[in-house]
Amino acid sequence: MNFCSSCGAQVTLLIPEGDNRFRFVCVDCGTVHYQNPNIVTGCIPEWDDRILLCKRAIEPRYGTWTLPAGFLENGESSMFGAAREAKEEANAEMRDMKLFSIFSIPHINQMYTFFRGTLRNGIASPGEESLEVKLVSEDQVPWGELSFPVVMETLKLYFQDRKAGHYHTHYGEIIREDPKTIRIEHY
Repeated sequence: MNFCSSCGAQVTLLIPEGDNRFRFVCVDCGTVHYQNPNIVTGCIPEWDDRILLCKRAIEPRYGTWTLPAGFLENGESSMFGAAREAKEEANAEMRDMKLFSIFSIPHINQMYTFFRGTLRNGIASPGEESLEVKLVSEDQVPWGELSFPVVMETLKLYFQDRKAGHYHTHYGEIIREDPKTIRIEHY
């Protein structure tokens, strides 16, 4: 960040009085520009013994498979944002949604929330951000073609819970140990 969004003056990186972190602060008007993590929200659409996956038509990870998910918009709840993303990416309407997982990903300043719910009438079709959508059983999940580690981990937990016969709300962190290695912590 170089310039203040309030007055256009130059900003400087410093620790404001009463704070303990470096922030961009306007040298003219004194506005402190906080930068906070982005929240991504999505869902696991269920129909019978299958779940809905979307093949990405956008970067990053164009052409890989994912759960319907995206950035939470201002003024919406995480659950309604997840339902909106299912509608945008898969023309899917969700019912009976319940929180399934929350993952923090500090190295990219993101937090993910996933909800599981029923896909209304089992109907879905590709939206603008999807090349293809499909309902898959566990043995049909393209594990080697999933878009992101958080999607893979969420699906692993989902199928573990389903086999056990009851669902839990999961919380964890995906931690980058080096450029090629991640570690997943569950709490």
